[in-house]
Amino acid sequence: MSGKKILVERPSKKIYLEDGKVYKVMGDAYLASDVLNEALNLAAVGETELRVPKLLEVTKIDGEWAIVWEYIQGNTLAELMEKNPAQADAYLDRFVEIQMRMQLYNASRLPSQFEKLHRKISVCGLDATVRYELHTRLEGLPRHTKLCHGDFNPSNIIITDKDEDYIIDWSHATQGNASADAAQTYLLFYLAGQQDRAEKYLNLFCKKTDTAKQYAQKWISIVAASQLVKGKFEEKETLLRWANVAEYQ
Repeated sequence: MSGKKILVERPSKKIYLEDGKVYKVMGDAYLASDVLNEALNLAAVGETELRVPKLLEVTKIDGEWAIVWEYIQGNTLAELMEKNPAQADAYLDRFVEIQMRMQLYNASRLPSQFEKLHRKISVCGLDATVRYELHTRLEGLPRHTKLCHGDFNPSNIIITDKDEDYIIDWSHATQGNASADAAQTYLLFYLAGQQDRAEKYLNLFCKKTDTAKQYAQKWISIVAASQLVKGKFEEKETLLRWANVAEYQ
């Protein structure tokens, strides 16, 4: 591993920096189709005018699939928020502006958010009655084809020295409903113990996009159920509470 800087290392994947390139090496848990779909997501988003890392290649390293993209140097928005707490609200405002800019694009070449949520609800581990309610609720919500990130949080925004913002980690990207993506971001803030920021974020998103907060909230139980699929023990109690409610309170 000489000359390589490990960025993320987990049992199922390893991400490292070498020679100005980022390598994401996947373990046996990833199918070839998973790897190629993730690469396709990045390629498709790279065809827009958004600032995203350029896909460089899909290859195999020591027998394991790897995706390679350009390295973007800078600080994540999460790091800037932590370093400059007095500017946190201004950073949050910029965060929402970036999300809105992203969602201006049509993403008809990406997987369907609607279908993905249905699949995840089916295997989320909740009982049949709750799953039925969630499937029914999802069916009653509008289907769109806007570009949705699926994991939009400040750690996935890099601000360069030139003050340019880049959106990274497109592995969960879909075409879908912007409010569903916003509900996912709200949930990520909440699960990270940032409840106040979660509320500020959702209020700001709804105000800037002229979206009724009640409408955005309708998605929370659905995305909470989909998050249960990840099987994170520390999130389970909170997610069950969100997923089991008949209506957001």
